Amino acid sequence: MSSSSFTTTPDDRYFEDYIPGAVHEFGAIAVDEQEVIDFGERYVPLSYHTDKEAAKHSLYGGVIASGWHTAALMMRVYVENYLSSVANLGSPGGDELRWPKPVFPGDVLSVRATVLEARRSESRPDRGIVRTSIEVLNQKKDVVMSMKMVNFVLSRQSQGGR
Repeated sequence: MSSSSFTTTPDDRYFEDYIPGAVHEFGAIAVDEQEVIDFGERYVPLSYHTDKEAAKHSLYGGVIASGWHTAALMMRVYVENYLSSVANLGSPGGDELRWPKPVFPGDVLSVRATVLEARRSESRPDRGIVRTSIEVLNQKKDVVMSMKMVNFVLSRQSQGGR
């Protein structure tokens, strides 16, 4: 699934291309059971992330991805499709991180990014501040993760463009 109103590719995307209200959808990333278990064993060693048998008796009835694994999958799609590869200057952080539903092996995830705000920096006019609402959806269109993210993005004018 991919639906975007961007008229530029990530390697030619600048602050001016982030239009408030625009909704961009990207990705179809399959959640692999062994990757869920490996991530859990390495970073979040809880039985419902790492042990198929124990997870059957958990609240979830089976192995689920760690929320941090879901966030990492989201970040890959977000970086490759939404952020500019030439003008992104990083992020001071995100807010309102939620995991309202579990992610199971076999789920197919997509990312919906809605531009909430794009404003020119007052202290550094060569860049802007873009605030984005991010939702991760499974194949049933259930929201399995959401958050707000802020990014600093160079303006096209700062690079001598129009």
